[in-house]
Amino acid sequence: MPIAHKKGVAVFLIATFGISWTWMYCAAEVLQLSLVNPLVQLPFGLAPALVAVVVRRWVTKEGFADAGLALRFRKNRRYFLMAWLGPLLFAVTGVAAAAAAGSRTTMTPWVTTPILMAMVIPLIPIYWGEEFGWTGYLRPRLFPDRPLLSVGATALIWAVWHYPLAFFGYVEFGNPLLGLLVWTVSILFQEVILAWLYQSTGSIWTASLAHAGNNMVLFLLVGQVLPDSTSMSITLVATIPLALAACWIVATGRLRAIQGKPLREADISGGFDAPSPDRPPAAGRVPRH
Repeated sequence: MPIAHKKGVAVFLIATFGISWTWMYCAAEVLQLSLVNPLVQLPFGLAPALVAVVVRRWVTKEGFADAGLALRFRKNRRYFLMAWLGPLLFAVTGVAAAAAAGSRTTMTPWVTTPILMAMVIPLIPIYWGEEFGWTGYLRPRLFPDRPLLSVGATALIWAVWHYPLAFFGYVEFGNPLLGLLVWTVSILFQEVILAWLYQSTGSIWTASLAHAGNNMVLFLLVGQVLPDSTSMSITLVATIPLALAACWIVATGRLRAIQGKPLREADISGGFDAPSPDRPPAAGRVPRH
């Protein structure tokens, strides 16, 4: 089956896009609020997770045993460390590449790096809103036996979900079509990394941490260190290290097909020790209720 739980996926997509896009329009055009404001972003940022919860609980009744809610920190400390430090390494790599190409840089913004790195931690639950929906729910249900196609389809849908932000003042591209294309490619590479973290740890929290870091450290630092940057140039520079990391993940075969179909039993609820859809429980292990 190319799509598991077709009804659930359809409801998830319709509800997530409907809620998110309606809120974006109302916030920007009716209420005249700035979508750059983090508080204004909350409703559409959390919409994917909230819809995924509703779908899991009441539409497909499959429960949460494959939701990846387990923190698994002790077993996956190195992945959490990579998810936290990776965006900073990406920023350094991207800025170095831009400087080598002749871009003007300033060192002053690097002073704020410790603050940005610290801010990432409390923001993890916010970015969980997207990861629990897109990477945790949608991706394992699209082409589960073809990992690259699964990630590509998820990234494309996730990118389209972002598109209204380019027309409501969140980002400004001089050439909207080209800008959206570059943004889509950037999201594709990012989803490869997020999916790999999720598969490697069985925890949605590593992907949420990396997503928070990419937004708060990678993209912010690139924009600050390159004073002449635009939305287009920031996206391009940030995409360079994302592409390198994603290509390494794919080339080394670290993306795997989903092992087994997402669970259907309504009474299975794995809570914070649940197996992920990519790493089913070992023989003899019963998900904790």
